[in-house]
Amino acid sequence: MMSVKRVDESGYSEKLPEDFEPYVKRWFNEKFDGLTAPQKHSFELIHENKNSLVSSPTGSGKTLSAFLSILNELFLKGDKGKLENKVYCLYVSPLRALGNDIQRNLKDPLDGIKEMAEEMNVDMPEVRSAVRTGDTPSQERQKMLKETPHILVTTPETLGIILNAPKFKEKLKEINYVIVDEIHSLCDNKRGAHLSLSLERLQEMCDHELTRIGLSATQAPIEEIARFLVGYENGNPRPCNIVQVSSSKDMDLKVLSPVDDLIHTSGEVVNDKMYDKIDTLVKNHVTTLIFTNTRSATERVVNNLKNKDPAFYEGDIGAHHSSMSRNKRLDVEESLKAGELSVVVTSTSLELGIDIGYIDLVLQLSSPKGVSRAIQRIGRSGHNVGDYAKGRVLVMERGDALECTEMMRCAKNGELDRVRIPENCLDVLSQHIVGMGCNRKWRVDRAYEIIRKSFNFRDLDREDYEKTLKYVAGEYASLEDQKVYGKIWIDTDEDGIRVFGRRGKMTRVIYMTNIGTIPDESAYRVHTRNGRFVGTLDEEFLDRLTKGDIFVHGGDTYEFRYTRGMKVYVDSRPERAPTVPSWFSEMLPLTYDLGRKIGKFDRKVLEKIKNDNDPSDWIKENYYLDENTVSSIVSYLEEQYHYVGGVPTDSHLLIEKNFENEKINLIFHTIFGREVNDALCRIFADIASEMLGSNVGIVVDDHGFVLICPRREISVNRLIERAIETDLREVLKSAVRKTELMKRRFRHVAARALMILRNYKGKKMSVGKQQMKSHFLLSACEDIDEEFPIVKETYREIIEDYMDIENASNIIEMLGKEEMSYEVVETDVPSPFAHNLVIQSRGDVLKLEDKKKRLQNLHEKVMEKVEGES
Repeated sequence: MMSVKRVDESGYSEKLPEDFEPYVKRWFNEKFDGLTAPQKHSFELIHENKNSLVSSPTGSGKTLSAFLSILNELFLKGDKGKLENKVYCLYVSPLRALGNDIQRNLKDPLDGIKEMAEEMNVDMPEVRSAVRTGDTPSQERQKMLKETPHILVTTPETLGIILNAPKFKEKLKEINYVIVDEIHSLCDNKRGAHLSLSLERLQEMCDHELTRIGLSATQAPIEEIARFLVGYENGNPRPCNIVQVSSSKDMDLKVLSPVDDLIHTSGEVVNDKMYDKIDTLVKNHVTTLIFTNTRSATERVVNNLKNKDPAFYEGDIGAHHSSMSRNKRLDVEESLKAGELSVVVTSTSLELGIDIGYIDLVLQLSSPKGVSRAIQRIGRSGHNVGDYAKGRVLVMERGDALECTEMMRCAKNGELDRVRIPENCLDVLSQHIVGMGCNRKWRVDRAYEIIRKSFNFRDLDREDYEKTLKYVAGEYASLEDQKVYGKIWIDTDEDGIRVFGRRGKMTRVIYMTNIGTIPDESAYRVHTRNGRFVGTLDEEFLDRLTKGDIFVHGGDTYEFRYTRGMKVYVDSRPERAPTVPSWFSEMLPLTYDLGRKIGKFDRKVLEKIKNDNDPSDWIKENYYLDENTVSSIVSYLEEQYHYVGGVPTDSHLLIEKNFENEKINLIFHTIFGREVNDALCRIFADIASEMLGSNVGIVVDDHGFVLICPRREISVNRLIERAIETDLREVLKSAVRKTELMKRRFRHVAARALMILRNYKGKKMSVGKQQMKSHFLLSACEDIDEEFPIVKETYREIIEDYMDIENASNIIEMLGKEEMSYEVVETDVPSPFAHNLVIQSRGDVLKLEDKKKRLQNLHEKVMEKVEGES
């Protein structure tokens, strides 16, 4: 049963627990004015060894709330002479850099408490802490065997390694506490699934129940994240106390537009006004953190600000993103923490809780695409006592303004996006079965019990487990032809009980050198089919391509044809418009929950427009916008309604049949986010291509998708009926089978499952060789069984994690039950809501000014028709 404790409830403590060591209490009381909100509950809970999830904004003292109780317990243990040369607390961080930051922050309280103990003439026991990651030198690792840290700071991947380190794993059997920091950044991906299994394996090794402590930014559903943290026992979640602190009410939020007319103002003027606004905001604050949505935008903003005012910005501005070297990122972090920079521009790399000092303004350029993400970013500001977080979002397009309107309201009210936690990841399972076999002989049934204690595998099907065991044991002769051999043996012991264990000495080496869930990635070389070298593409972008897609590279347009290994083959298509923008792989997807809320906002405004009521005053009263943004939103919705008589909402789909030369664009206005729209688009495209007997092109974004069809009669009603009647998962599996996405994701899954060895006998296999090998392995696995674990997991990852089949299915189900309505309209000129969707891909070849002209041209044609009908 989950117990949720909120800070406004009675019963919380205003001071440290009574039986804390006197020198600990005195140090804390002299250093701090009092307990922060999360500390009021968590000190006592952790002191009592109760599982706890502390959810509160960055800078609210939640890290110390976890560590101080544990330090006190270690001091008490030392006083009794029971502090041995073992690990008692494991701190797991998602980032190596965050782990180093925590180690530095641990040194301060340890040194401070030691100094206080000396002042009080108390002989305080020594408590050691250390960091162990993939960067830790071997001599340091050896030293930890002799002088073991009582608090070990590590990452999920390194935890997987030390669980199998023959000597060091013995140091883990007395662990009392496990802290998982930034748990929200782990639980929604396979690193989290890997960690969850590692914690259950650690629990099985220990002689007593672990106390698990999760530290999280404000997330939802918080109970599910708590269950992920603590796992299951006998089919039920272990108990967990949730300390939930929200500061969203204290946030100072506003959406800003640089001009009052985002359509008719020239691109150059909008751009200049945007930088004027940024410059003013930066100079009116001490330290500003600017978030962009892409790495390239980060560099562009830094350069433009330097050019705008060289005297102010030179040496006073920094860039921080994942493509920069680690040393450069660390330099920026240290300079920011020391107060040496007025502004830092970043993409996503400063979202997590690395200590970066005092920030009094967070400025977001365009929508961050999710409420939780907005709160996480804005929450990087206002960490001084009595301060509040301050966030401004600067929008450049009307669609973006609409998105941010609802996002900021949700942020203020704490209405969060729900995380999606992956379940039954058979590649992660394969890896851990090998790791378990390396440690000792296991009963098959007992291992199954341990695995199902993990939240991610609590519903693991026995058949999937047995098939995965069979694969890991190498019971497929056809795979041996591909040089895939068994890593474990399975046998029956003298009592007739099935058991498994490690096969061969090399298995441990293979496991230790190939552990982890983050795939190797590399740039792909692009060639025309007549042999001309074009340049390179990153792997994420290639995931988005299907045969026939048009994309831009170096200012020219190309048609994607096929790949061979690490080479991409294309045809030059200078006359064709692109269907996939080059920045597509970098852009974060709009969350489904926020998309539905935007649709609800549209519905409310539409009701007012239909009743001839100006919605401006209502929007101003209920949302956090400047006058320019309100004006843009109202005109946007009014023009859409007056042009086609409808606006897409949370309960109503608008489908636009747009006639263009020799083709029909079926434009589905579905504000459900890219992951849902991607699934819906591929399902409808597969059905439409069958109905038409012809290939159908697709364009997808967060607010809808387009099916590009030949100019033939197609019934949208029948298209939707077919979708309602069909097995959506099977259609989607069929749609992705021949795509580059399937090929690449299979390689990732096969590498995690130790089918493809990235490292073997000291040699590293290149990504190109991995990809070539995966091509043959995919065919071999499909020949064995359509439900072969590694193939099954590839499909699951694509349709459940990369896309969102669950919510896509919900939309189709609502259409079938008539809980969601739809209408079809015909247009010669796309409606205002379709403009960005139709021309978004041309942003690569059109300069900003040309793009503005095209938007203005479409807008003028729409207004001519609206005014003519009036």
